[in-house]
Amino acid sequence: MLRTVLGSKIHRATVTQADLHYVGSITIDEDLVTAAGLVEGEKVQVVDITNGARLETYVITGPAGKGGICINGAAAHLVKPGDLIIIMSYLLAEEEELLGHEPRIVHVDANNRIVELGQDPAEPVPGAVRQLSARGA
Repeated sequence: MLRTVLGSKIHRATVTQADLHYVGSITIDEDLVTAAGLVEGEKVQVVDITNGARLETYVITGPAGKGGICINGAAAHLVKPGDLIIIMSYLLAEEEELLGHEPRIVHVDANNRIVELGQDPAEPVPGAVRQLSARGA
């Protein structure tokens, strides 16, 4: 039986741009795409921490080192520059594959620079205030 599980998460990224007239997708800084193990065209879920919106789209790789996160197309009605978001990818895996599976978690700062890489999807951003872990730590 195949199960859908978290493949990667870019946690608390800040949206830098929203372009209503672009042909859909989310443009993500190449450094973040690589760190999260994403690929161009991969389906991702975007959860807006600021307003609660949730949407699915696909990845376009943006220039490295710029910290750019651009919401494109109709999703720009839901997610605005300055919003905090979580970008998640999922994968299908057999039961046996799940035993050793660890998702790639990318924690970023307010400028979308990587501050820590991890495998625990419940771990708060290191050094952040007012974040609670589902693990109670």
